[in-house]
Amino acid sequence: MNNKGANPATVMSDNDIVLRVLGGEKNLYALLVTRYNQRLYRIAMSILSNDAEAEDVMQVSYINAYENLAKFEFRSGFSTWLTRILINESLLRVKRSKQSILLNDDQIENKIFKSASTEVRNPLMKLLNTELKAVLEEAIFQLPEKYRTVFIMREIEDMNIAETQACLDLSEANVKVRLNRAKAMLRNSLEEIYKKEEIMHFHLSRCERIRTNVMNQVKKRPVL
Repeated sequence: MNNKGANPATVMSDNDIVLRVLGGEKNLYALLVTRYNQRLYRIAMSILSNDAEAEDVMQVSYINAYENLAKFEFRSGFSTWLTRILINESLLRVKRSKQSILLNDDQIENKIFKSASTEVRNPLMKLLNTELKAVLEEAIFQLPEKYRTVFIMREIEDMNIAETQACLDLSEANVKVRLNRAKAMLRNSLEEIYKKEEIMHFHLSRCERIRTNVMNQVKKRPVL
């Protein structure tokens, strides 16, 4: 395929961008922000379940990554490194707000089944497409955090097992078990009908806002 007409900046690898940012071309950091806004938003939402908090955590994570860019050792992919920063920041927010993320399995099961028993959903065949999307997002947020995050990373963001386990510090077996458990929970009400491109979609205008906010902060900081 001929990429003659392509913008060279948009086809640069993450590592090339990082090296050039470290070399002083800090404006190129905006490419990484644009490239990973959708992924970070979905993963932050999977942990926080709060739109405003998710956006704030995204910006903090981008800034933290920039400030520590010199410490990135290129052993894993930049996307994995950035995602782990976001996950750690998200979990910190959860702890600060005193939300329990350390429930044992019995407590998790009681919580999910109690929630399911108190909700009545219309049959899927009677729902419009927009309602299907809303119901699916609601069902995803009903999942316990440890299953919800793996589901979004693997099924919505198409992250492979290796990157998912690296980001979450899990074994391959645990990633598979949690994904299967999440699917089983969702299957009860949704029969796995979803359009992943529309789930927790990060609109272009919001992407521009995040990029602008991050880059305004980046410009105030020296390249480390």
